[in-house]
Amino acid sequence: MKSLTEYLWFETRQRRELVRLTDTVASLVRKSGIQEGMVLVSAMHITAGVFVNDDEPGLHEDIWEWLQHLAPFGPDYRHHRTGEDNGDAHLKSMLVHHQVIIPVTAGKLDLGPWQQVFYAEFDGQRRKRVIVKVMGE
Repeated sequence: MKSLTEYLWFETRQRRELVRLTDTVASLVRKSGIQEGMVLVSAMHITAGVFVNDDEPGLHEDIWEWLQHLAPFGPDYRHHRTGEDNGDAHLKSMLVHHQVIIPVTAGKLDLGPWQQVFYAEFDGQRRKRVIVKVMGE
């Protein structure tokens, strides 16, 4: 079995931001040389997430509004008693999850017609990373 591990670093300009990773992940699959297997994409921070969905601006806004409704920025979360102000970011990360596994078939990401891979930052403006681990034959 072959494997490849790469770390992607981000420092978003905004506290809340989406970064499309599909092309980067696809290039790492090509670099790995595998034909059949899977790729794990995982945020290595507890205030960020990774998900697969459509790359459509209206949907992105719907996602942000949904997350804001479920975990609004600003309320007095118990976590804030530690001196932090990002309790909502921790909860948003749990809602979208921190990682995805994508199948690789015939040397390519095996995504549906509209599916794209995204890194979701909920407490940005500082350096964070994502691990991409490609495994297969």
